[in-house]
Amino acid sequence: MKLENLDKQALIKQIEELERLNEQLLKEKEQETRLTFDWTHNLGHWYWDYPANKVTFDPMKVAALGYTEDEIPKDVNYQFFTDRLHPDDYDMTMQAMADHLSGKKPVYEVEYRIRTKNGDYRWYYDRGAITKRDDKGKPLFLAGIVFDITEKKELQIELENKNKILAEQTSTDYLTRLKNHRSAYDTLRTFLEKQEPNTSLCVAMLDLDDFKKVNDTHGHIQGDQVLFEIANIMRRNTRKKDIIARYGGEEFLIIFPETTGRDAYKVCERIRMAIEDKYQRQKVNLTISCGIHVYDGGSASDFVHAADVKMYQAKHAGKNQTVL
Repeated sequence: MKLENLDKQALIKQIEELERLNEQLLKEKEQETRLTFDWTHNLGHWYWDYPANKVTFDPMKVAALGYTEDEIPKDVNYQFFTDRLHPDDYDMTMQAMADHLSGKKPVYEVEYRIRTKNGDYRWYYDRGAITKRDDKGKPLFLAGIVFDITEKKELQIELENKNKILAEQTSTDYLTRLKNHRSAYDTLRTFLEKQEPNTSLCVAMLDLDDFKKVNDTHGHIQGDQVLFEIANIMRRNTRKKDIIARYGGEEFLIIFPETTGRDAYKVCERIRMAIEDKYQRQKVNLTISCGIHVYDGGSASDFVHAADVKMYQAKHAGKNQTVL
């Protein structure tokens, strides 16, 4: 073969190789474009040579963590970043990457906290994808983009906390800090919706006997103090799973999940005797009447009404007693 033909073939191969590389670069550039978002605090792209475990990235990513370029190792691996993850976010972040590498998820996408040089944490939003695999389908290269979303997350957390406080305020009685009337009904309806066969659910209505005399004799400030004390007595004498609410005025309601009538009766008697014992030697002589009903069908209103009827039976029978 002539020398000039060899030169032509070599030139053709070089051109073909350049075209292939150019096509690959265009594909990777297109992938980068898909990973770009019009967000603030863009910390740039990252690239991961997976077999070599070598990560290249925009210096802004580590500058945001408080490091200078001189403090960054020459060759940075994946663990340089994962070692700085918040303990509560580590497993989630590693799982997100594992799911993408295994093909379970089309992209790697996660929000996590990462430790800065001074020990604080910043919130990052990280998104990436495999850009190249070998002929067996194993990952070769990944590319991604990362954003500092600390301000956004802090605002979000602040809003969530405010909403939580607001929800507590709208569902809590301001005086006793127990659930209020509306919240009690909402909770009871939820229990009835989830009520399973062969499980017992009880409701008790409790009403302070002759409480009007306390307000008339000692004033409403003293009356409010008594209601606060009664709520604490109920807390001390109920179980963790029991739900107490101030139903209105001097009336209280207790929901007893997965509880027999007999066990609910024991709890109510414990409350009744604790109140009697506390106030029998004080200037405020106070007792309480209780009515308990075991759920046998009907609405939440029917359920509460049945317990209310039994509470009035206790009143008519002489007060300071429990009727089941």
